[in-house]
Amino acid sequence: MKLGNKFKIVLFFYLIIFNSSYAEEKITTTNLINIEKIQPSFEDFNEENENVTPNQKLKEKNNSKKLKISQAKLIGLDKITAKTSELIISLNENKQFGPLEIKILKCGKVKVNNKTDSVAYMQVKDLRTSDNEQVFIFNGWTFASNPSLTPFDHAIYDLQLLDCSSF
Repeated sequence: MKLGNKFKIVLFFYLIIFNSSYAEEKITTTNLINIEKIQPSFEDFNEENENVTPNQKLKEKNNSKKLKISQAKLIGLDKITAKTSELIISLNENKQFGPLEIKILKCGKVKVNNKTDSVAYMQVKDLRTSDNEQVFIFNGWTFASNPSLTPFDHAIYDLQLLDCSSF
């Protein structure tokens, strides 16, 4: 190796070591956030009903419960026979589809990106298992527009939310 090549290599390493040893080490900080000034992300309390007595509020709630009955419309598929069934399940009602017991706890519509979507909180048990502990094979939210977000996974049966309605 020629002396010029050795000199270039030594000079290259010297520059790397020299520049890195004199690098500035600045520590930057940000201002602390006052937690008490942070606005809640949930809806604000409606102060219009402050002058209403508790008995009036209870009557209004009872009347609204009588008027609104929520139902979920599901489609069930038996993968072996390829037979589909439409299931209409009211809230907190247990309905059977084959050996599956389906219960809808919440059902409603949400608006995401200017599109309305039906969502439901569903619990499904398989009654064929003879275990003393009956574990849910599905316990979670399901979406009508995209059922693959939280898929219902069963070897024989498939369930998909179609719509939530209240009357």
